[in-house]
Amino acid sequence: MIFCPANLLHQCYILGMTTPEDIEKAVEQLAPPELARFRAWFEAFNAQGFDAAIERDARAGKLDALADEALAAHRASRSQ
Repeated sequence: MIFCPANLLHQCYILGMTTPEDIEKAVEQLAPPELARFRAWFEAFNAQGFDAAIERDARAGKLDALADEALAAHRASRSQ
């Protein structure tokens, strides 16, 4: 049995889930209201990762060619 003080309960729960399969099983057991909360949290979490990746790529110049292409198309009245 694991003793977890109330303020660390979420950390103890997470430590027990070591594989994606463990997490899948836990999600499958959520009641609809908790599943909705988890879904909203995961959507925001996923969006943060996507935004961070776009920002890294932009800073690294990986999007420059695409931006140049879009601007050229716009100047040639081919943008939508």
